[in-house]
Amino acid sequence: MLGSLKPQPADKILALMGEFRADPRKDKIDLGVGVYRNAEGVTPIMRAVKAAEKLLWESETTKTYTGLAGDPAFNAAMADLVLGEAAGAERIASVATPGGTGACRQAFELIRMAAPAATVWVSDPTWPNHLSMLRHLGVPMRPYRYFDADSRAVDFAAMMADLAQVRAGDVVLLHGCCHNPTGANLTLPEWQAVAELMERTGAIPMIDIAYQGFGDGLEEDAAGLRLLAARLPEMLIAASCSKNFGIYRERTGALIALCDPAPREVVQGTLAHLNRQNFSFPPDHGARLVTIILGDPALRADWQAELEEVRLGMLALRRQLAEALQEAAGSDRFGFIAQHRGMFSRLGATPEQVERLKREHGIYLVGDSRLNIAGLNARTVPILARAVVAVGI
Repeated sequence: MLGSLKPQPADKILALMGEFRADPRKDKIDLGVGVYRNAEGVTPIMRAVKAAEKLLWESETTKTYTGLAGDPAFNAAMADLVLGEAAGAERIASVATPGGTGACRQAFELIRMAAPAATVWVSDPTWPNHLSMLRHLGVPMRPYRYFDADSRAVDFAAMMADLAQVRAGDVVLLHGCCHNPTGANLTLPEWQAVAELMERTGAIPMIDIAYQGFGDGLEEDAAGLRLLAARLPEMLIAASCSKNFGIYRERTGALIALCDPAPREVVQGTLAHLNRQNFSFPPDHGARLVTIILGDPALRADWQAELEEVRLGMLALRRQLAEALQEAAGSDRFGFIAQHRGMFSRLGATPEQVERLKREHGIYLVGDSRLNIAGLNARTVPILARAVVAVGI
């Protein structure tokens, strides 16, 4: 049986990480992997997380299972963090999941169960794992244009022209903020237009919000999502705690489904059923830490302060890189970097230029030229700028 298996395509980002580790050069720079790093190149444990871990260690009395949906307090805290007052509890069904990836996977499973003929519309480009999971599950999907390669901005007219073709019951996958891989986000008026299109067509939004707090602020980054939630009867939300709480390895996320109050119990039971089929009880340690932090005013304030430091630090790096590239290139063609938000931007390099950056300068980017801003620091910004110009980007 096992001898009949075919090799699976290598994950390009994981393969790039392996290449970087094997590179003996001392001055190499990793801008590929999507993990936040501080100026010292470390992914730190946030102060509030350390404090919550101590509180948990002192107070935890059991390691028995939580419910299939996870701890209700975690689900309530996440719904409040993401939705604010945009939807009442009577409309919310939610479960804890292994990270935002687990939430996306469960959402796709739910779509397949509820509407097997539905097409999931996905931005071009998007996070590659969206496409991989949809293909694996056999869920029909179609791309919609999103990013203009020349202006490095959202091509909203093209996006809306494509989405005008959606049918009632189709699902439109949107990035809540800090679009991965481009860093180009919708404006609030554009979110408003998307909401009107959804109302008109009967399509259902699915929001992947993996970077809340990394863009324009905790509340600002959820504004588009909340606008949709307040206007539309149904919505799916895949939320991750990996980035904004810095708990990558704890695999902490939530899937939230908004619906009319009447079917809410059935939806909640279906979400719990999907958890049971895929991994039974969700991991709890990270979820417990998030619940402690969000429920303690002092810890929450400290967490938000540190998250804001992270956000402002990435914005400063964006400005520094845009200025360094303007100086090195004698052109303002890289000004888009300062306008983008979150960890990522696309430089607009060809695969050959990305390969030259790696081979000649020890600078590792994903093949589509996605750049992790959080992998930079004050020392490496001018190095990258000079290398970008040297390879002709």
